[in-house]
Order: sequence, then structure tokens, then C-alpha cells
Amino acid sequence: MKAFILDRYGKKQQLRLGDMPEPVPGPDDVLVEVAAAGLNPIDSKIRDGAFKLVLPYKTPLVLGHDLAGTVISVGANVRRFKVGDAVYARPRDGRIGAFAERIVVNESDLALKPGNISMAEAASIPLIGLTVWQALVERAQIKPGQKVLIHAGSGGVGTFAIQLAKHLGATVATTASAANAVMVKELGADVVIDYRSQNFEEELSGYDLVLHTLDATTLEKSLKVLKPGGKLISISGAPDPAFARSQGLNVVLRLVLRLLSAGIRRKAKHAGVEYSFLFMHADGGQLERITRLIEDGTIRPVVDRAFPFAQVNDALAYIDTGRAKGKVVVTLK
Repeated sequence: MKAFILDRYGKKQQLRLGDMPEPVPGPDDVLVEVAAAGLNPIDSKIRDGAFKLVLPYKTPLVLGHDLAGTVISVGANVRRFKVGDAVYARPRDGRIGAFAERIVVNESDLALKPGNISMAEAASIPLIGLTVWQALVERAQIKPGQKVLIHAGSGGVGTFAIQLAKHLGATVATTASAANAVMVKELGADVVIDYRSQNFEEELSGYDLVLHTLDATTLEKSLKVLKPGGKLISISGAPDPAFARSQGLNVVLRLVLRLLSAGIRRKAKHAGVEYSFLFMHADGGQLERITRLIEDGTIRPVVDRAFPFAQVNDALAYIDTGRAKGKVVVTLK
């Protein structure tokens, strides 16, 4: 089958279009013909070698963490899916590879595609949807009336998080450029902070949760807007010891991550708030719940651009600019 292959790690390394062996499903697996694949910053980071210590993939490697497509065969133990089903997924770590014509996905990572959106729109959802679900519902347990700050509201995670937080009954603030203010308000943001002309840490206070997706400086400033007992959840800050344990990292790496996150954990403790690092996990059951929210109109996908499959490298370059509004996808069908 055709796939875009990472032959070696390297900053902005180009992926090579080539042939890979046909994937063979195991008894608990589903073989999916990929119709569209979503792109995420983690694809660029893995390509660049930034995650070599914690996600030790061996090259040659096929990237791609989001997919939508059609089931073409199922393993002997699979009961929830059949040939011809339209599905979507974020495959679990160690089994990524959506930048390809076909992929094998564990049954428990997969869900039926929402019936009211296209394959391209569906491919934009799994990673960001699960990330936000696990942050807001699973970890923060957001309640009606609480106040949530979502950084980078016009980005992939931000566009989904605003909508889910509003559905959960929160008052939502977000940071965005003035050019994107209308867009994030339409998604449900109550307060929009123009990050170019305003300092969010001076404008906001008494928040229950901050969902952080940016740099270390923003992470530290976010402590100032939280009330005592509030939560700071980061998907791009320093990994904490809990993450190291969940990944089964060795003692040396656990110590390194403990040291890297020591500063923000100490400052959070001093401020009386809880800091945690979130690295999302695949979960088809949670994706089914997200499907229902999409089908009833509570959440809508936000896709900035759809590139043809042959332009995967161009799509990654666009992701690297940081200017995408919502998600970027590539289409095969």
C-alpha cells in the first residue's frame, strides 16, 4: 500500500511517499481503508525527534494520529463493527499510521463515524475530541457555573474545547487574535482576550480551570487566573511524574521528567492550585459519546483546510506555521 514514510528523525524532515507492507489485522483488530486523515502538532514533534525518549518509535515510520474511513475486514473476535461500516479513530500509541491507504486499529479504539459530517470532518475530531473530553470531563469534571479559560481558542483543541465547555455549562474565556474573535464567540466563548493587546493574567481571575496548550511562559502566567483549588491542565507543558508512571518509563527518565516539571508543580502548590500534564489516550467508548454530541448539533467540526493526500508534507508545513483555524486534514477518497 502507499504511505508517507518517515525514514529518519529530523527537524522538518520530509516524509517520503512509498510502499509499505499491507497491514494484517489480529483477532481484536479492524482493517480500515482510510478516506481522510487529520494532522496534529504531535506528528510534527515526532518527525522532529522531540518525543524520542517517551515515544520510542523506530523508523521507517508512518505518522498520522487521526483517521476516518471504511471497514474492509475484521478480526475473529470483533463484534462491534462489520465490513462497510464508516468509522473514525485515534489509534493507540504504538499503532499510529493514518498517513496511509489502510490501517489496522484495535476494536476498542474505534467508533462509528457521525452520520451528519463528511469523512474529512470526521478525521479532524478524534485526537482533539478525546484530549478535550479527558481534560474537561474525566479530569476536571467541569460543572455548570464554573469558569474555564481555554488558551488558543481558534486552534484545533481550542475550537473543540470551547464548544464542550459551553455544553457542560461553564463560562468560557479564551485567548485569540482580534481577527479570530468573531469565530471563537460563535463557538461559544463568553470572554475573548486579544493576546496581542491584552494580558490575560491581568484581565481574568477566580477561574476553576485553565486548559493550557502554549508555551512555558503562558503556563506560569495561567496560575494567576485560578482561584484556590483550581486546576491547571496542560497538554504542552512539562510532563509530570504521573505521566512518566503511566508511560512505564525507566527510572532515569522518570527522574528527568520529575525535575523538568518541578518548577511549575512547586509554583502551583504555592498558589493552592493543582497542576497536571495530560497526554490523551485512545478510547472508542469516549469517541462514541462525542459522536452523539456531533450528531445532535452540540459540537461541530472546524476544519481550516483539506489537502489532497499527495500534499501531506505541505499540510505538515502549514500546521508548523501555527496559523491554522481549527484542524487540517488530508483526503484520500
